[in-house]
Amino acid sequence: MMDKEITLRTILGEDITFMPQGSGLIETAGGKRYYLKTGAVSQAYRCEAHGLREMGKAAGVNVPQVIGFGKDFILTEYIPAGSPCPGFFTALGRMVASLHRVRGERFGFYEDNFIGANPQSNIPEGSVDWAEFYYRHRISFQVRLARRNGYNREFTDARTNKLRDNVYSMLSGVTEPPALLHGDLWADNFLCSTTGTPYLIDPAVYYGHREADIAMTMLFGGFPTEFYTAYDNELPLEKGWRDRIPVYQLYHVLNHLNLFGGGYLRQALSIIDSL
Repeated sequence: MMDKEITLRTILGEDITFMPQGSGLIETAGGKRYYLKTGAVSQAYRCEAHGLREMGKAAGVNVPQVIGFGKDFILTEYIPAGSPCPGFFTALGRMVASLHRVRGERFGFYEDNFIGANPQSNIPEGSVDWAEFYYRHRISFQVRLARRNGYNREFTDARTNKLRDNVYSMLSGVTEPPALLHGDLWADNFLCSTTGTPYLIDPAVYYGHREADIAMTMLFGGFPTEFYTAYDNELPLEKGWRDRIPVYQLYHVLNHLNLFGGGYLRQALSIIDSL
């Protein structure tokens, strides 16, 4: 802890009067407050900092300012949390649309990063279309990880070959250019400030099809209707997007299987077999 405190004091340029044992609020001698997220040594903190900074470049998108990061921490601006008030999810929908207006030259990102604690592959070999990127760097990546985690009997060659064909078939008609995605957009990865302002946090950033972000919002209970109405008013999705929701949600269900175990196996296989 002392080494980390020395590093943080150097970053902040003043003494720290309150330091949490783990993640939490930091207070300085000058009365400033920051948020410290810390844990085991990982490249995830660097990647999170890069993701927040990438999203922060987008006009109209609020993220906590990154103050600094190290091998086992990221230090950001402290955003006092409030409760969503009327109009909050409308503002959040508009803000996600603003994020998705940022376009990239190719699918992926300049570095691999993380989706939860699992690695996320972002760097394709050469120029690829969306269907190829999504299958190779999202679905196939997680299937290989599931096999390494002992699910060989469930993820047979026959099942995964059929899955590959179905993913390519479903996504081959998607023509939009790469958009900047949060990458892990569910209810725990935004916050509401005390003034009712939405902020995006804990990203797994990459450039992809924006349907993937919207599908993720619907996976664990969904967001209120106002969010989707506001988003659609700002940036309508391509025709047929609802039909593609399962293939985007599959990535996150597979990731949860690989993170948390067999409780997600039935859901993953049900999606695969229904495509």
